[in-house]
Amino acid sequence: MSDIETLRRILANCRTIAVVGLSADWYRPSYFAAKYMQEHGYRIIPVNPKYEEILGERCYRSLTDVPDKVDMVDVFRKTEDVLPIARQAVEIGAKCLWQQLGVVNAEADKLAREAGLDSVMDHCVKIEHARLFGGLNWAGVNTRVISSKRPRWLAY
Repeated sequence: MSDIETLRRILANCRTIAVVGLSADWYRPSYFAAKYMQEHGYRIIPVNPKYEEILGERCYRSLTDVPDKVDMVDVFRKTEDVLPIARQAVEIGAKCLWQQLGVVNAEADKLAREAGLDSVMDHCVKIEHARLFGGLNWAGVNTRVISSKRPRWLAY
């Protein structure tokens, strides 16, 4: 699922993002994407058993260890690792399962949708946010959004 209005709705309503597989290394894509989203007003909850803290936030071993309400589960893991994460996303009551670029687990997608979650596969949350809320078009990138107006509302 990647229609523009649905992605806008997800990014506008999912303000707390648990990033599964978030790395503390500044040069990793997960760190770059999470830092961008954090700088645009989203709460980032790191989920990675290797670290105590990332981006100034306490890091958790798994989704079920997170004490706060999670809106979106953003997955930076291998495709074969996504299904148990999807089960945890359903268990904690998340609104959306988001599989990053290159991550496409159809079984996890089906599980999430059947449980009532929005599900996005093979998209980068940072790229979609920038594309839909005015970041990429200033750099001359084709956003595939044809309009002479900015969106009526911004997510941040």
